[in-house]
Amino acid sequence: MKSLKAIFSLFVFCFSLIVCAQNNDVVIKTNKLSENIYMLEGQGGNIGISVGEDGIVMIDSQFAPLTPKILTAIKAISNKPIKFLINTHWHHDHVGGNENIKNEGAIIVAHDNVRKRMSVDQFDKYRNRTTKASPTKLPLVSFSDNITFHMNGEDIMVFHVDNAHTDGDAMIYFINSNVLHMGDTYFQGKYPFIDLATGGSVNGYINAAKRALMLIDDDTKIIPGHRNLSNKKELTAYLTMLKTLKTRVLAEIKKGKTEEEVTNNETINKEYTALNYGDWFIKDAQIRQTFYRSLKEE
Repeated sequence: MKSLKAIFSLFVFCFSLIVCAQNNDVVIKTNKLSENIYMLEGQGGNIGISVGEDGIVMIDSQFAPLTPKILTAIKAISNKPIKFLINTHWHHDHVGGNENIKNEGAIIVAHDNVRKRMSVDQFDKYRNRTTKASPTKLPLVSFSDNITFHMNGEDIMVFHVDNAHTDGDAMIYFINSNVLHMGDTYFQGKYPFIDLATGGSVNGYINAAKRALMLIDDDTKIIPGHRNLSNKKELTAYLTMLKTLKTRVLAEIKKGKTEEEVTNNETINKEYTALNYGDWFIKDAQIRQTFYRSLKEE
């Protein structure tokens, strides 16, 4: 069997080639979630938008080549300026357009670790390259735990969750509208990418889902980092999946099973294979390997 690392590196290389193309076939889809909250879908992480008399608060910026299309979609909603851009974490499909949005007058806000990750060269073993953002892409404002915005008649609570998808994840809760943007701490309907190379962990990912569920109710609309608009019922099922895989992989570790044995054990997540959790970015074997590496280390 080919190594998962090689497969993942090939996937990311091919994905990067697609992103660097003209993006002519990408359509920005606008979903209205409340009177002043919108979700924009395109290529990369889902974007959240708050609009109103005070200006626009934007969550994540996708890839730089898509900025003109994204701005067109936003201007169709409101002609107010973009005042703040909040990054949910440091990955390029969420921060790639930062500089372009900054040039529109926005102040970029993110967790301390997002700025740290973007500021330095680092070896990412999953992508096999160094990553460093230009100073113009970096957050101007960073926070350690939480920060709240009071705009457009909305209380916007931004809070950090520890070592989940990365070490710099933030969720954004629009309290008045009851909309939660979870960034990549939630991949709706599919296995998560837990970035162990930059501080992500299985236990942190599970705890992030638990924290979100403590905050929301049955009417909450959830913007995941990727894929479709979601809700409490789906997130609850997602947490069950995460906890089930953790229990089963831990049992294998306690039996003394090796990483290769766990990675090749298709019975660990067989019911989720049947539900097509592994037919997207992270495959069935990859999630078993990720859980083994994270739990074995912890």
